[in-house]
Amino acid sequence: MNYRSILLAGALTLTSVAVLPGQTKAKNWSAPRTPDGKPDLQGVWTNATLTPLERPAALAGKATLTDAEAAALEKKSIDDVQKYDGKSENPFADAAGSGGTGGYNALFVDRGSELARVDGVKRTSLVVDPPDGKVPPITPEAKQRNQAMMRAYNKFDSVKDRPLAERCLLSFGSSSGPPMLPVMYNNNYEIVQTPDNVVILVEMVHDARIIRINGTHAPASVRQWLGDSIGHWEGDTLVVDTTNFTDKTRFRGASENLHVIERFTRVDPNNILYKVTIDDPTTFAKAWSAEYPFVATKGPIYEYACHEGNYAMTDILGGARKAEAAKENK
Repeated sequence: MNYRSILLAGALTLTSVAVLPGQTKAKNWSAPRTPDGKPDLQGVWTNATLTPLERPAALAGKATLTDAEAAALEKKSIDDVQKYDGKSENPFADAAGSGGTGGYNALFVDRGSELARVDGVKRTSLVVDPPDGKVPPITPEAKQRNQAMMRAYNKFDSVKDRPLAERCLLSFGSSSGPPMLPVMYNNNYEIVQTPDNVVILVEMVHDARIIRINGTHAPASVRQWLGDSIGHWEGDTLVVDTTNFTDKTRFRGASENLHVIERFTRVDPNNILYKVTIDDPTTFAKAWSAEYPFVATKGPIYEYACHEGNYAMTDILGGARKAEAAKENK
């Protein structure tokens, strides 16, 4: 989903201690512990934010904003949702792939109401390395690979020809991850933790990430849509290493060589600071990193029954048959 140029900034919350959402670990505060003594990450969290993945050109060279500057941008972003509601030129609908069909309106847009706040200040991009807030360019090899992938997506002979997100089998926009990026709506996660596993239930599209603590990666021949995730604790930070991706997910055009390292640190009662590094030398010119808060939110997470009601798939394949028939009748 290419919505970076229209979304500006932020995660939100109120805290029960005198700290700002998403900042570094609060003074005189210790994370609650599980029975095995590890920081307790359990609960329902959201990474909903108006902050785009990449820094907009209008904010080039400006990694952070004052609260007053942020408030002005936040108000404009929220007002724009209503301004374009129901209009064919709705940039939010276009970003979600509606293409002016009216498939989405303001009811669906749920990106929070503030810029992401980290270290006490509001950020203009989720990307923090490179410092310009931009994802590094992709390699010539990746461009050729992605062109071939797009040609493959022009097949409409079977449901299985269509990408996973279009079939409602995996989240679009990488909200399921890794990396777990915020999208236009349904940015909720539930974390359940035991000494041996951490499970992250992703609202969209009902994906469950299972992270094996102190495990070893599966053989290279074993590939999974969400990759193979193993974790370990470095002090109070859960570090998750994910490899073994398939060629069906392709985060931003990445290859099966994608390697993602995530860090989860409970910094105060209502915030987990999430840091992620993405590395794939066959796709990106260099490794790059992002960080943003996961904020405590009221549960529960509801079922995301997209696949069951995906009447669009029938329309897509039916439209292809009509196009073929029209071509034959010429």
